[in-house]
Amino acid sequence: MTAQLIDGKAIAAQIYEEIKAEVAELKEKHGITPGLATVLVGDNPASQTYVRSKQRTCTKVGFHSVGEHLPADASQEEVEAVVRRLNDDPAIHGILVQLPLPKHLDEEKILGTISIEKDVDGFHPLNIGRLSMKGREPLFVPCTPAGCIELLVRSGVEIEGKEAVVLGRSNIVGLPVAMLLLHRNATITICHSRTKDLPAVCRRADILIAAVGRPKMVKADWVKPGAAVIDVGINRVEDPTAKRGYRLVGDVDFDEVKEVAGYLTPVPGGVGPMTIAMLMWNTLAGAKRAAGLID
Repeated sequence: MTAQLIDGKAIAAQIYEEIKAEVAELKEKHGITPGLATVLVGDNPASQTYVRSKQRTCTKVGFHSVGEHLPADASQEEVEAVVRRLNDDPAIHGILVQLPLPKHLDEEKILGTISIEKDVDGFHPLNIGRLSMKGREPLFVPCTPAGCIELLVRSGVEIEGKEAVVLGRSNIVGLPVAMLLLHRNATITICHSRTKDLPAVCRRADILIAAVGRPKMVKADWVKPGAAVIDVGINRVEDPTAKRGYRLVGDVDFDEVKEVAGYLTPVPGGVGPMTIAMLMWNTLAGAKRAAGLID
């Protein structure tokens, strides 16, 4: 048995086409162009790369984008002032503060300054709180967890009534994706470093989400035959034969698990492309909400 590959690049491309069509309609019927603002503090090369990628994608789907770049020694008050100014700008429908921030800044306070109506990263305490409650809906869902669910749904994987295991309990992926699965009526187990007999717990899963940051941790004998496996991990491992001296692998041993799983995401090319796609989707939703087209 060889798993069906879940192609994140192809699914993200499909989402971008859907977004472009909706943006064209928004412009024509309502005169609104979705706007995304990024706030970058300092000169972290990886953060600069991520911000440029988001800005390029905005152009690709027809969004208006604004980049705010502050020096690494910017004060808490200066960063919060930029966020508040963007909160008040009607042309901006989403605000993204690029993480990590310099250590002298209070990350939680800065994220809490973002208007809940523009929290397209989905990390505002009110959005996370709503996500964790039965019968409540957040305005925005964190992008990587939302991408995981979208990959499952668009690949035809049934979630309702299934047993799902989430490896990892981070605020960024593990906990939000568990809540999203619960909202779709899966039965959830969240695993962590203190979980006993981890392989046996994972083998119960119809849906396995791996988000622990340990290369090739999940082996074939951890996986229930036919299970859907979503690999969120992106890990560098040394490889002298590679051009850069390393290659990227996931938390799942792809070559082993593909012979057991029913569905499997590759690394790279699985969850990764979905994160920015869902950021664009959230920004579009923010623009539609500002126009009164959705609640």
